Amino acid sequence: MKISIKNLGAVKQAAFTLGELTVICGDNNTGKTYATYALFGFLSFWRDAFSIEVPDKDVRRLLNEGNIDLDLNTYVGKAPAILKGGCSAFTEQLSRIFASPDKHFSDSHFAVELDPNDIQPSPTFERTMGAAKARLFSIAKKADSQLVTVSLLVEKEKVRVPQDVISTIIGDALKDIIFGHLFPHPFIASAERTGAAIFRKELNFARNRLLEEMSSMEQEINPFELLSKVYTDYALPVKSNVEFTRRLEEFFKKDSFIAKDHTEILNDFADIIGGDYLVTKNDDLCYVPQGKRIKLTMDESSSAVRSLLDIGFYLRHVAAPGDLLMVDEPELNLHPENQRRIARLLVRLVNIGIKVFITTHSDYIIKELNTLIMLNRGGKRLTALAERERYGKSELLASEKVRVYIAEEALIKPDRAKKRGRYPTLVPADIDRKYGIEARSFDKTIEDMNRIQEEIIWGGDES
Repeated sequence: MKISIKNLGAVKQAAFTLGELTVICGDNNTGKTYATYALFGFLSFWRDAFSIEVPDKDVRRLLNEGNIDLDLNTYVGKAPAILKGGCSAFTEQLSRIFASPDKHFSDSHFAVELDPNDIQPSPTFERTMGAAKARLFSIAKKADSQLVTVSLLVEKEKVRVPQDVISTIIGDALKDIIFGHLFPHPFIASAERTGAAIFRKELNFARNRLLEEMSSMEQEINPFELLSKVYTDYALPVKSNVEFTRRLEEFFKKDSFIAKDHTEILNDFADIIGGDYLVTKNDDLCYVPQGKRIKLTMDESSSAVRSLLDIGFYLRHVAAPGDLLMVDEPELNLHPENQRRIARLLVRLVNIGIKVFITTHSDYIIKELNTLIMLNRGGKRLTALAERERYGKSELLASEKVRVYIAEEALIKPDRAKKRGRYPTLVPADIDRKYGIEARSFDKTIEDMNRIQEEIIWGGDES
């Protein structure tokens, strides 16, 4: 999946391809967060942006005959147009994604390009729709079939759903059949996650207070519209973090596939934070340090514990195969050794089927990824080295799974420009299975520091 953006924040024009592990690095204010937030917004709302219309005659035939077969080839043939229209519709909503004035996005552009060979329907599909606790109709696709069967489950006289709603429901199912396996479900940990962890009680209080005020109002109001305005001053990823943090008690009751099948990953995560998160019987969120009989609130816990809170809950309670875990600055508040360990943990997630997307300023993370790529070459010497340094096979990273981009100025020719010039963009970094990732944004800084220190030490006696 290739993403193209234009005139978005600092980025004049750029394109990047989503890998199993995608990394964007670079200086501050170079557009990393804009690219990240735009991608998260699209993956969150593509179903709302895409439009698939089911002909009225098919809906009428369903209501009259009780059963219809829809040929998927008809809709697959329209997939490029559906994708293009959906990206245009999403572009118009960028101001809502970023909680910024429309004028900041008047000339912006967001597009997704899919390989035509990838636009193939899901092998199987099954969904039952209903209203008022009654099943009304089913939508199903069998393996090795290009037909989608829609069947009424009640007598047509009992169907009280408007035809346009039925058309929308069927269209939504067709979207999932054609595109659902191409767009991963995103989970994001924004750079503001530490604040959300600290103020989660206040956020709950503010929302509950709003509900109380709503109940006391005499005039009719739309509660959903009012509630949606609680966090309108924040970008969508930040709001998503806030909502996830508010609902931790609810998620605590569930187990992810990692908790069931990959407990060793959770054990390693517990070692990184030096303990575990706990929701008590009173729904209080605590941090329990390893080997101690104390429970600390988030206020009493370290900034590292707070910064990894939502990631920890995601891994243990929410994660599903095929997800896209997006982390803005995973190194936030972490000691260099734990930055290395979080890099290894992210690679383990990639190797069990979770896609990972990060932005980073950390040379430690990039260098650790390089180590995992280089060790993956194998051979007697590297295998012995990996064993000696305690790198497991599950931590080794195939170079072809990785895409790295550097946010920087480069010589490009924007669409409307008459000639090439230097503009902010995303430049692909070279990735070699022998030498790893070439991250120029870090290399120059480190070289400058080494040069200055060498001059201090070896520059001669002071006069």
